[in-house]
Amino acid sequence: MGTPSKRERLGLQLQLAISRLLSPIWVPALAAVMGGPLGWRIEGRAELRRRYAELRRSRSGPLLLCANHLTMLDSFVIGWALGSPAFYLRDFGALPWNTPERQNFASTWWKRGLAYLLKCVPLERGADRVQVARVLDKVVHLLRRGQTVLIFPEGGRSRSGRVELESAAYGVGRIVRALPGCQVLCVYLRGAGQQSWSDAPRRKERFRGRIRAIEPKSDQRGLRGSVEVARQIVATLVEMEREHFHDRQ
Repeated sequence: MGTPSKRERLGLQLQLAISRLLSPIWVPALAAVMGGPLGWRIEGRAELRRRYAELRRSRSGPLLLCANHLTMLDSFVIGWALGSPAFYLRDFGALPWNTPERQNFASTWWKRGLAYLLKCVPLERGADRVQVARVLDKVVHLLRRGQTVLIFPEGGRSRSGRVELESAAYGVGRIVRALPGCQVLCVYLRGAGQQSWSDAPRRKERFRGRIRAIEPKSDQRGLRGSVEVARQIVATLVEMEREHFHDRQ
């Protein structure tokens, strides 16, 4: 893995400063919209938040969040499930950065503005390796500095509606292997009415979530090692999904 250029590092630092400065406005507002007009609810939210806060306090090394992916708004729901506005205002680094698809979240000036404010580093689908590497380098840089980052290790929304082991993207493995001691918090969150992928959850959706911390490792070198780490992460999500549906029966 490389290192972001000085200009890129300063850009991330400025973005973080602006986002933090305006966080007393946008963080509570976003939570209010999800819990108010949209009517979303998280079952067991208090326990999820307690465990995440405990993990955040006890960790001294990098913490990468990896989750299943069904809608374009998953990152916001996951952030809301794991922490209250008060928690994030006290520990802004705990509010995850995201790497959304540029076409969906940065295609217009106002979308780019929102993505900038909401701690996003857009990634263009189908981009060449150099562009992808630049985004991964930024993610590693943020993690090294105590920020949390949310990644969807399947690389996109699941078209089958289930976590697919074969879709494990090697990029998440490269991130973990570049950070010795990196812990991965696997997050499985799904709405009761979510049968497959969609643009957004339905109104008044009820979500169930579970989290599990792992430290994936590989003795393989290069791409093979990154792929193996990525598959370990996705395999954990597959197991968590199995437990989710078993508990619903």
